[in-house]
Amino acid sequence: MTADGPHDHGIGTDDGAPPGAESTATAAHPAPLADDRGGQGGGILGRAYRALTFGIISVVSLIAFEASAVNTAMPAAARALDGIGLYAFGFSAFFTASLFAMALAGEWSDQRGPLGPLFSGIAAFGAGLLIAADAGSMGKFIVGRGVQGVGGGLVVVALYVVVGRAYPERLRPSIMASFSAAWVLPVIVGPLVAGTVTEQFGWRWVFLAIPVLILPPLVVMLPALRKLPRNRPGPSGGVRQVLGSRRCLLALAVAVGACLLQYAGQHPSWSALLPAAVGLALLAPAIVRLLPRGTFRAARGLPSVVLLRGLAAGALVAAESFIPLMLVTQRGLSATLAGLSLTGGGLTWALGSYVQTRPRLEPYRERLMGLGMVLLAVAIALVPLALIDEVPVGIVAAAWTLGGFGMGLNISSAGVLLLKLSRPEEAGSNSASLQMSDALGNVTFVGLGGVLFVAFGGGSIATHSAPTVVGAATASNPAAFVAVFATMTAVALGAGAVAAYRLK
Repeated sequence: MTADGPHDHGIGTDDGAPPGAESTATAAHPAPLADDRGGQGGGILGRAYRALTFGIISVVSLIAFEASAVNTAMPAAARALDGIGLYAFGFSAFFTASLFAMALAGEWSDQRGPLGPLFSGIAAFGAGLLIAADAGSMGKFIVGRGVQGVGGGLVVVALYVVVGRAYPERLRPSIMASFSAAWVLPVIVGPLVAGTVTEQFGWRWVFLAIPVLILPPLVVMLPALRKLPRNRPGPSGGVRQVLGSRRCLLALAVAVGACLLQYAGQHPSWSALLPAAVGLALLAPAIVRLLPRGTFRAARGLPSVVLLRGLAAGALVAAESFIPLMLVTQRGLSATLAGLSLTGGGLTWALGSYVQTRPRLEPYRERLMGLGMVLLAVAIALVPLALIDEVPVGIVAAAWTLGGFGMGLNISSAGVLLLKLSRPEEAGSNSASLQMSDALGNVTFVGLGGVLFVAFGGGSIATHSAPTVVGAATASNPAAFVAVFATMTAVALGAGAVAAYRLK
């Protein structure tokens, strides 16, 4: 392991716990919930881990359901609150708040253990849902989405730390696979359920129903969580000390910078140049210091794992964002059929996550991540073939099924490698870095895709009126879609090169 590896974040140690306040498990990885020598602890559904596993899967499933349900209910909410002009901020508020919360959760978990951020995050997530459901204006709705983002950011990082402390190394591939599997059913049924509830009862009930469902998983997993190794608290400061840490302040700069850039991007005018410049000045230096040192030059080991996560997620989400638009405008599909073309990817994502859990594949984990990125690159490259009328439109569904399998191999393996390469007292901050890389990759490459789309003539699609015949395609420049998919293919191939040459 090099100096750029998991022991060196590039941010010093001034934001860590003071001497004498280190974790009880700093010298070695903490003991799992049960004596696992020789594997007698069983699998993730064995007696020692069953309750915690079910609790984790339930929490992740609820977050996944909320994500897919909100996407369906958001148009109705924005119309009802007369907030179409602020529509995008309903999503960006969640993102910017979660960026800060991820860093906070990492620092909090490292200094005081994962239980505080986990339970605080679940409480904030539920409170945000209630605020959004009660909103009488779009402004209050956006505030609720921001509170949800705080909760989501706290929870996802805390769960990574719980996995690192509760499960032995041999079981981590399986529990990471369960994270992916927990998204499958919500992604499939979430839009249908949310659409039905919105039409029959109103959009507010989509937000009101979820907080009640959060309580049972907490009750199930609480006994197991109480058995986790505990950190010794510092002599003073507590959460206030965590909030004032250098890492949290850097994350706050990233979140504010991202918010300003998003505002400028949605208000293209000379007056937007100032917030854009301020946002960039805040975000760029802060993110370099927030992620592990060497991330942006693909240093070997942990920095490359973090970089790979952002490249993989960004390429996937950017390509996926333009697929329904291409199918509707170029091949005349309905929005429902266009959306269904992406469903197979969710199923094979879970399959890929399961495959990487096989013990015989453990020595080849880095190669699995490289293979996953090659499969994603092939999938993205196949998508624009649907622009040719003679090619069956089903090529997109087939391609995305292949890409989903590749992402399942890659993303779950990244979580396993991150925990393997992290010292116990760094698991929280490193998990936060992984999640932040994911979020920043999404924003960066979706934004790049939008710029390319407009630059190659795709912006004209917004000026066309809706087709008079259901299923008829509107005119647009196919080159705009080709530019997006070709670029994201190159990003995925670049990620494959990082996996092949820089992970070890």
